[in-house]
Amino acid sequence: MTSGINTREMILEILLQINEEGEHSHIAIRNALSKYQFLPKQERAFITRVCEGTLEYRIFIDYIIDSFSKVTVDKMKPPIREILRSAVYQLKFMDRVPDSAVCNEAVKLAQRKGFYNLKPFVNGVLRTIARQMDELQYPSRETDLVRYLSVRYSMPEELVNRWLKDYGEEITEKILADFLKEKPVTVRCRTYLNSVEDTCESLKNQGVTVEDAPYLPYAKRISDYNHILALDAFIQGKILVQDVSSMLVGEIANPRKGDYIIDMCAAPGGKSLHLGDKMEGFGTVDARDVSQYKVNLIEENIHRAGSINVQAKVQDATVFDVESECKADIVLADVPCSGYGVIGKKPEIKYRSTAQKEEELVILQRNILDKAAEYVKPRGVLIFSTCTIAKEENEENMMWFLNNHPFKLESIDEFVPEELRSETTSLGYLQLLPGVHGTDGFFIARFRRK
Repeated sequence: MTSGINTREMILEILLQINEEGEHSHIAIRNALSKYQFLPKQERAFITRVCEGTLEYRIFIDYIIDSFSKVTVDKMKPPIREILRSAVYQLKFMDRVPDSAVCNEAVKLAQRKGFYNLKPFVNGVLRTIARQMDELQYPSRETDLVRYLSVRYSMPEELVNRWLKDYGEEITEKILADFLKEKPVTVRCRTYLNSVEDTCESLKNQGVTVEDAPYLPYAKRISDYNHILALDAFIQGKILVQDVSSMLVGEIANPRKGDYIIDMCAAPGGKSLHLGDKMEGFGTVDARDVSQYKVNLIEENIHRAGSINVQAKVQDATVFDVESECKADIVLADVPCSGYGVIGKKPEIKYRSTAQKEEELVILQRNILDKAAEYVKPRGVLIFSTCTIAKEENEENMMWFLNNHPFKLESIDEFVPEELRSETTSLGYLQLLPGVHGTDGFFIARFRRK
């Protein structure tokens, strides 16, 4: 510590917000760091890494703790549990932090939080782990594949089981491994008013490392910068943070100049702005979402981008808007989903999934698709997309929609790069998988109204 702020106490408070209060990890970390903007870059990086790493590897870490502690993790008081988890992450994955320092700081933190009587317990468990962790036996792949994959990649067994059934062992392991990989930020260079070359030159002039992202020439991966808000290209609206999978929605929608487009669940507005850019300022993108807060996020991006053909308004996608009936050339229904495709960015998702929540999501998606169908003009286009890899939410809902509405699937081969074309894209849909396609997990289907 060089700032007078106890970084490990900050880490504890962030982890408690996420695991006990249900806050999203990126929001909890962002809010904490915003509160202490004066913290040196090194301390900010330490806080971020320990929080994200502890969350990503929680099942793996809990297996280690339970192997050496007489009290199992689920029986511990929440502050002690998070102190031990974050300490074990440091012991296992951060060689630059001396084991003795990790143990001592954890004991001090337990005392600071009023758990004086538990100091010997924290000290004993951590020092035993530090000495014996390398000797620990993990579940066997040969005798219990599901348990092995669950612990090895810190994924709940229920999800491992499901993906093994849906995708097989090889692809499932690729997905699981990809979720734990650190990834650079992907941005879309806005080619409507700026060349990709000029935008990349601006980024490089500020010391940013720029690499090509897969599939699309305007998609780039950026790293080696302190904060994106300080980059000229971002301030000037030349780039927008967006995964390639999300950019492919705009490609598959393929709007024409002058189209009227409704984006039903638009926040924070990346897809809406992409569609607006593809129409080169002509036409209208009606970007909608359920709350003023979400609409404000869209408007912030519209303002920064200087977009002239995207407008935002509050509109609940589950409530029928009679004024929009049969008005839209294209409707985008990027519906709420389980988010399994973005676990690599939001690891808390994997710990919060339940069968009931998924059933409710499937019903919600169908409700929104019912409304979306009514907004499409005769011969118009409906794009259905999610950021999940759950077949119940994707292929099964796609088939439900076809069975209940006067639409047909339409080949997307002409809109996607050759390396993504397959039997399914010729039919009209694409399932992107982490670790397989080099993107987030994402599903896109294109329907044409009869």
